[in-house]
Amino acid sequence: MKTGFFIPCYVDALAPQAADSALRLLQRFVPDIEVIEKATCCALPLADMGYRKKACGIETGVSQYLDKYDRIIVPSGICTDQFRNLFNSAPDSDEVRHVRESVFEVVEFLHDILKVDSLPWAHFPHRVALHNGCHALRGLHEAKPTELVMPDYSKTANLLSLVDGIEIGYATRRDECCGFGGTFAIWDKEVSGQMGLDKVMDYYRNGLRYVTSADCSCLIHQQTVANKYNIPLKAYYIAEILNGDAI
Repeated sequence: MKTGFFIPCYVDALAPQAADSALRLLQRFVPDIEVIEKATCCALPLADMGYRKKACGIETGVSQYLDKYDRIIVPSGICTDQFRNLFNSAPDSDEVRHVRESVFEVVEFLHDILKVDSLPWAHFPHRVALHNGCHALRGLHEAKPTELVMPDYSKTANLLSLVDGIEIGYATRRDECCGFGGTFAIWDKEVSGQMGLDKVMDYYRNGLRYVTSADCSCLIHQQTVANKYNIPLKAYYIAEILNGDAI
């Protein structure tokens, strides 16, 4: 079974350490995983703004690069949700359907497919805020949204609980959007910034000085807001903690 590792464009540009940790973590379990070097973007920004014709070209092109892999692992909840649930600007084809059916975010791949139950190399003796981003939460179902009446579960928390010394915490309104929202953060930056400030201040009031998530996009936004307002907060993509790279 051929497994490919797709690095989203924004992760490559702004959080390469997250991709590096995710790849090295995956290589512990799937040594022959391949980095997909030619694929660039999932087309979410263009599709999100309604530029369907331009998004179509990107989706069609990236599908051709991903089609040869049986499993496609993506270190980003928002991009994985795009591939699986919103990848519909391009005409329906075998390649497009294959992408929708074969893509996994790192957390769900480790938890659901590999069923990882031990991370003996991981040690992080700190209280950490767990932020389940909107797309990972409601699009990928990586945890129970608080607005739904159903049994509680969290794949992200389950994996983090395997890390020695960690204590998981949450914001008071744990599932409230942090304000990133993709293009929303550009077109309505004042509201986006205030939502981010509300989130990181909530962590601070609850004594949380670290935050982790399956979404680098949310973490970049929250870290930027924290830095702007001199709020002591350090963001780590979840694979950085799971692979023992967080310090």
